[in-house]
Amino acid sequence: MTEPLEIDPAAAPSGPGCLECERDGGWWFHLRRCAACGHVGCCDSSPAQHATAHARGAGHPILTSYEPGEYWFYDDRSGAAGEGPDLAAPRHHPTSQPTPGPAGRVPADWQRHLH
Repeated sequence: MTEPLEIDPAAAPSGPGCLECERDGGWWFHLRRCAACGHVGCCDSSPAQHATAHARGAGHPILTSYEPGEYWFYDDRSGAAGEGPDLAAPRHHPTSQPTPGPAGRVPADWQRHLH
């Protein structure tokens, strides 16, 4: 599915939530993690879609879920999904963090804002 440099198992996640949403005061539906550098961004259903923007802008096409209980990889170029290696911990955002999140920034009508 990938070339070896597209996944770095040692790259730690950038944090517990979407890097750009945290910076800008936004919110997310689900989180995705870049398999090359560990950047955590919001999924394509989220209002800002930061994970895919990072994948395309940085040339890091392999994403993985950053949700508890999910362990899959996705190639943004081909749309192929599959398995991959174990990545540096943690494998998902804190289980105390709600979905959507983060707590206190999700609008009451959040479903209307999903893509």
